[in-house]
Formats: sequence, C-alpha cells, structure tokens
Amino acid sequence: MFPPLIDRRPGRLALGQTVGQTIGALAAFAAGLLLALMIAQNGALARATDPWLGSWLAHGVGTLVAALLWCLAPRSPTPEAAPHWAWLGGLPGALTVVLAALCLNSPLGMAGTLALLLLGQLLFGALCDARGWFGLTRRSPSGKDALAALLVMAGALFIVLG
Repeated sequence: MFPPLIDRRPGRLALGQTVGQTIGALAAFAAGLLLALMIAQNGALARATDPWLGSWLAHGVGTLVAALLWCLAPRSPTPEAAPHWAWLGGLPGALTVVLAALCLNSPLGMAGTLALLLLGQLLFGALCDARGWFGLTRRSPSGKDALAALLVMAGALFIVLG
C-alpha cells in the first residue's frame, strides 16, 4: 500500500516538504556519482602527470566552469555576506583532489578510496550536525545514525581488507 501524498496529521511532512526532500536526495545522489567520476578523472590525470599538477589542472578547469555558470545563473541583487571561514572552501577541495588521486592510484583502488571517503564524510558530517558547526542547524545523532555509521564502517573495512 502506498502512503498518502498529503498527510496532515501533526508531525507529518506536507507534500511540498516531501517533494523538496526527494529532490534534495536525488541531487545528493547525483553529486555522489559526480564525485566518483571526478576522482576517476583526477586519478588518471595524476597518473599521467603528478598529484599536485593534476590538482592544479582540475581546479583550473573547475574555475572556468564555475565562472561560466556564475555568469549564466541568476543571482539575488543583495547577496548575504559569507562568513570568513567560507572563503577557504577551496583549500579542503584542493587537498581532497590530491589525497583522493594518491589513494586511487594505490592498492585501495576506486572502491576502497570511495568507501573511506564516504566514511570520513559521514563521521565529520555527524560531528558538524551535532555541534552546529559551519552555520548548520544542530541535529542530535540518533541510534539510527550510529547504526548507519557502523554499517558504513563495516562496509569500508570489508572493501579495504578484502
């Protein structure tokens, strides 16, 4: 039996919230696919050159694409001022490209690299949610969150240790 599209009982999500969550989930899934593609491409570039040059080249192309999208995208006339730490977002990105390329071109391979990358993202994301870091709304981890983290950790260990 399918759940109703609109459930107006207290504590239930309205249709707009459900659609928004579905779109957000699909966008996050697509970002994960693109992340795997990016790691494969950057790893090949690092093999052909070296991880540092590969990172420079990848970020150069990314800068050009971001500039083009920025020019084409509509913007609000009064953007909100970004916090000081937000201006350093490229730093972890550059280091991620280099570290992922090094790991990809090691015995870890694509699956091991992505499994550990996912585990790191999940654990750090849970910490950021719990503490409310980076302007996020505080969200206390639940038992389901802990179980999910343990399952991802177990999966990563199975992939890495074989």
